[in-house]
Amino acid sequence: MHRKILPAVFLLTGCSHMAQDQWSGQDKAQHFMASAILAAAGNEYGQHQGWSHSRSASFGLLFSVGLGASKELWDSRPAGSGWSWKDFTWDIAGATTGYTIWQLAEH
Repeated sequence: MHRKILPAVFLLTGCSHMAQDQWSGQDKAQHFMASAILAAAGNEYGQHQGWSHSRSASFGLLFSVGLGASKELWDSRPAGSGWSWKDFTWDIAGATTGYTIWQLAEH
């Protein structure tokens, strides 16, 4: 069920416009770093709550990617800069990196 929600959100968002941005730049580094930190923090939060390893990992990744998607939805409103798949890609890369670094630090 949960695996169907995220694709449905993307298909039904009706983004008003798309960003015309580049693959590199300061904002991409910010997306990457923020997502990495959020993923690691989400993993650590789950551990402190006594959740299982896999539940903490899932929470950390979904927390980070969910916030990245929310930011892009905010940007896609008419007054925003537009939905950026490039920003979202950097968000996912950052979340994955944050998760990996957290995993390496735990073991």
